[in-house]
Amino acid sequence: MGYPKDIKIIDTMLGIPTHADRSGWYDSFRPLLNDQQSRDMFKMPAQYMFKDIPEASSDVSDFVGWTIAQMDKHNIDKAMVGFNEDETSRQAAKDYPNRFLFDLPCNPNNGMDEVRRVKRLHAEYGIKSVSVFPAGTCPQVAINDARMYPLYACCVELDIPIVLNVGVPGPRIPMHTQKVEHLDEVCWFFPELKVVMRHGAEPWEDLAVKLMIKYPNLYYSTSAFAPKHYPKAIIDYANTRGADKIIYAGYFPMGLSLDRIFKDMENVPLKDEVWPKFLRENAMKLFKLGDYA
Repeated sequence: MGYPKDIKIIDTMLGIPTHADRSGWYDSFRPLLNDQQSRDMFKMPAQYMFKDIPEASSDVSDFVGWTIAQMDKHNIDKAMVGFNEDETSRQAAKDYPNRFLFDLPCNPNNGMDEVRRVKRLHAEYGIKSVSVFPAGTCPQVAINDARMYPLYACCVELDIPIVLNVGVPGPRIPMHTQKVEHLDEVCWFFPELKVVMRHGAEPWEDLAVKLMIKYPNLYYSTSAFAPKHYPKAIIDYANTRGADKIIYAGYFPMGLSLDRIFKDMENVPLKDEVWPKFLRENAMKLFKLGDYA
């Protein structure tokens, strides 16, 4: 059968622009960029990895509505976006409560203030997960660093997953904070914590699979990869004992267009019975949506 186009997709990484250009999107880790090319890149600091980066038209006035239109074009039922405590996030939550779920990007350097922020926004907006970009946190914080532990404990208490960038980061910043091996310590110490690996885990994708076999609450999302580049180890795992562990995530509009993603998707060699889990069911269960809430 191949890629089934009738499934109502859940995209676990999508963004809502706040303006037509990308100024300000990456300010949080700009101090970590040492080379001039990265500092001067107009669209994104990992632009060397992506081509044809999507852009919103300059005449768009309602970016939330514009994003919904892009989702509808590709049968995306719901999308997880970062809640940035701005008017755009609040509008999305108010106007489209059934179309968006929110993760909360966090800075573990902020200690208990960040924990209190998570709890407040979880109560106010039903935040479904916390996310951290360890290499892009300024200063950087490793996955197994003590500064991460208050956020991990908070997620356990609220029973929400944490989504972590793992593997070599795209921007030209040090990678040591995102080594997949760090997850072994975290998953061991927090057996109740649900962890989702984001952004590939390369070049340690085989280790990522080994750890998912070892730890029942460790998952993998396909964010920031065009489907033609999904790691073979991940596809093989999804087609065997990992069908419940691999979750679809795109990268629109940060680096990939939805047209590109779903054109490539037709050639992904998943088994027929895996597609519904990958595109929808695993996310429904993990993030407690609909009948799984």
